[in-house]
Order: sequence, then C-alpha cells, then structure tokens
Amino acid sequence: MNRISALIGVSSERHDVSYVLRICAVAALGGILFGYDTSVISGAIGPIRAHFQLSDAATGWAVSSVILGCIIGAFSSGWLAHTLGRRMALFVCAILFSVQSIGAALAPDFLQFVLYRILGGLAVGIASAVSPMYMSEVSPKDMRGRALSMEQFAIVLGALLVYVVNYLIAARASTAWLETMGWRWMLGSEIVPCLIFCATIFLIPESPRWHMIRGREDHAFRTLSRISNDAHARSLMAEIRESMSRHGGKGHALGTILKDKRARWIVFVGAMVAGLQQFTGINIVVYYAPMLLSATSGSLQNALFQTIWIGVANLVGGMIGAWIVDRKGRRPLILWGSLGMTLGLLVSSVALYTQDTGLLALFGLLFYMLMFGLSWGPVAWILVSEIFPNRIRSAGMSLAVASNWVMNFVVAQGFPMLAGNKALNEAFHGAFSMWLFALLCLGSMIFVLRYVPETRGVSLEKIEETMLGNPNASASRPLKAQSGIGHPDPV
Repeated sequence: MNRISALIGVSSERHDVSYVLRICAVAALGGILFGYDTSVISGAIGPIRAHFQLSDAATGWAVSSVILGCIIGAFSSGWLAHTLGRRMALFVCAILFSVQSIGAALAPDFLQFVLYRILGGLAVGIASAVSPMYMSEVSPKDMRGRALSMEQFAIVLGALLVYVVNYLIAARASTAWLETMGWRWMLGSEIVPCLIFCATIFLIPESPRWHMIRGREDHAFRTLSRISNDAHARSLMAEIRESMSRHGGKGHALGTILKDKRARWIVFVGAMVAGLQQFTGINIVVYYAPMLLSATSGSLQNALFQTIWIGVANLVGGMIGAWIVDRKGRRPLILWGSLGMTLGLLVSSVALYTQDTGLLALFGLLFYMLMFGLSWGPVAWILVSEIFPNRIRSAGMSLAVASNWVMNFVVAQGFPMLAGNKALNEAFHGAFSMWLFALLCLGSMIFVLRYVPETRGVSLEKIEETMLGNPNASASRPLKAQSGIGHPDPV
C-alpha cells in the first residue's frame, strides 16, 4: 500500500492538515500586509503626486522608495530569522507595519512620507522572506505547494482588500479632498490588518527546523508530532539531524555560500527565479493600474473600480494555482502561465496603441493577472522557499528575496520615466512598455524551464541533490535541469 501511495504521489503519513493550514494562515497575514502595503500606493499615487507636486522621477521615487526598504529588509531577514526565530521575526514585521501605516498617513511633507514608506518596506522585505520560509518548514512535503500558495493568496488578498478600500474612499470624494485627505485615509487604513497580525502571531509555534538548528529537539518534536504523529516526527528529525551533520547546521551560512560551488549555484538559481518574477511586469500593473487605465476609463474613480477586478482576477488565478500546483507541478504552471501572461500583455498593448476607449485594455490586464496568479505569483515564492538546503536556507532566501526587490525597484522607478517619455508616447501611445515586458516574460520562462528542476514531492532534506541534477553531481559544474515537464518520485 505504501508503495502504491508513493507511486501516485500520496504520502503514507497522516498529517493534521487543518492544523498546518491554520498556522500557515496566521503566518500568511504577513503576506496580506505585504500585498496591502505595496498595493495601497496604486490608488494614492495620483493624489500624492498632485499634493506634493511631484515630477515623473519623484513620482517613481514615491512608489519605489518602499522597495528600497524592502531590499534592506530582505537582506536582513536571514540574520533576523536565524537569530530571533521565524515567529519573532514576523512579530517585528507587524510592529514596523503598524508604525509606518500611521506615520505615512500623517506625514506633513514628502521627505517624511518617503522615510515612513522605507520603514514599511523594511517590514515587507522581512515578511516576504520569513513568511514563506516558515510555511515551508512546517508543511509536510506532499502539501507544501498548497501551503506555500497561501502566501501568494494572502498577498493577492491584501492587494484586493486595499483596491476595494481605495475605491470606497474615492468613490464619492472630490478631487480636492482626495489630494489633501483621501490618500491619507488610504494609507492609514492599513493599521487594521496590522493589529490583527500583532494579536495572532503568538498563537502559532516556532519552526521545528529552527528549533533543531538551535539544538532544542524537544521543542521540535512537540511541533512535528502535532503536525503528524510521533513516529513521523522522529523519522523527520532523524533526516534533519543527518542533513545537518552532513552539510553543517548553521542555517545562516553566508560563508558556506561563498566557499561552496554547489551552494553558490543554488543561490544563483533562486535569486534569478525571484528577480525574474519582477521582469514579467507584475508590479507595473499592481502599482500603476489606475494610471494605465485612466486613459481608457474616463476618470480616476472608474480606473480604481476597474482595478478591483484586476485584483479579483489575480485572486482567482491564485486559487486555481493552489489547487493544481501539487498535482501538476511547478514547471507546467510556469510554462502555460508565461504564455498566457504574454498574450494578455499583447492584448492590452493593442488597446493602448490603437487608443481604444473600450474595455480591451482591461480585458488584457485581467487575463494577464489571472495567468500570473496561477503561475509566477505562487510558483516563484514556492520555489524560493523550497530549493535551499537547510544549511543555507535563511541566508539563501534572504539573498533571493533581496534580488526580487532589487528588480522590483528597477522596474517601479523606471516605469514612470518610460511611460512619461514623449517620443515613445507619440509613437506607441503607451504600448511600448507592454511589448517590452511581454518579451521579458518569455525570457524568464525559458530560464526556469532550462535551469530549475521539478521539486514537487521532494523533501527539504533531499532538495540539494534534486537542484544539482543527481546525487553525484560535480561540485564544480552544476547540471542543467531536466528538459521535460516531469517530476521526481516523492521521497
């Protein structure tokens, strides 16, 4: 029976699925704040630009300044998660989110606004690494994809919530009120999910793998036996112990990454996957959707209403992705999702280029977001959360997530200047950026399919051999990923 279960990819161990999903749901509140904080600017950027009388470059800085904080937060997340633990690192995020939501809303000038946004970025950067890190470490291997999809689902839900809040604030407001007070209410509304996160974070256990790294095996056993049963807990602890003795168990080993060619290759692949997610153009839509749609929708209020449906499309895509990622694997979702995203961008580009005042641009973005939600959205975070061996997990994830935010900064800062270029606008009416990101989306797909193996059903203790192609892969020459769209047998 166990052999049959292994062949069809079903774990022979019985896990308390509801318990795993509950504790992952609390950790995913960091994802909700991630989505809320990074998306709130989409509705507020127009009024903020008018209130502070910003240039194109300053408008880009108003958006991308938060990403500077994200980069710093991501780089520090590995040390923080290793030193304080995953749970306490998430509590630090909750406090930072709370302070910045009030501070940015009350900022009397643009400088203070930017400083508070950078503070919020620190929280986003830490949460974007630690939340999926925690989920990957408490989830059984046969449901890890579903559990980690909760992170992307939470990010999208946070974005959708703030799209609705922004629209409700702006729906019947005058332009003058939005430019003086409306944007402050948009930013200040984040305090509600912040307080919920602060109140619930200590209801979840610490990561058992962090306890193992710290030598607290009794604590690790209690959590693992609660997740499944005593026998499975002892078996998994033996695997973790053996992995730590074979490769070292420091968990935040930048020195290991610098010295070990195997580790450097895995970190390079992880950083590329995380960074390339931004080159698909996702945050152009997240940050600037109202700006993109205002030309075809007739008013800011209409554009904000249409943005809600973009969030809904992303949420629906995320639900589909969570349902099939552990059934079909990571690579097929990247393949078909990337092709669909490219098609959606091309449809929107046609609407912009022809200056169509109908719903064609919206339909293109809706399809793009649907396909992103079921592919690059969850899969990039799943891969980044599961491809790093225990010995370099926190350091590897911090570097990969920092790569994501560096690319995010480049895209968010550069887009307003690209969109504001008179020559490009006169020639292409805003379609040029859509064509550019369609091309980058295809390039990102090719990298993943060439260098990232299927990781469905692979335990975290066996991931290094999978990433290197086979157990005897040369340390000096990493092997290419399988060219097919298969998956390894569960281990």
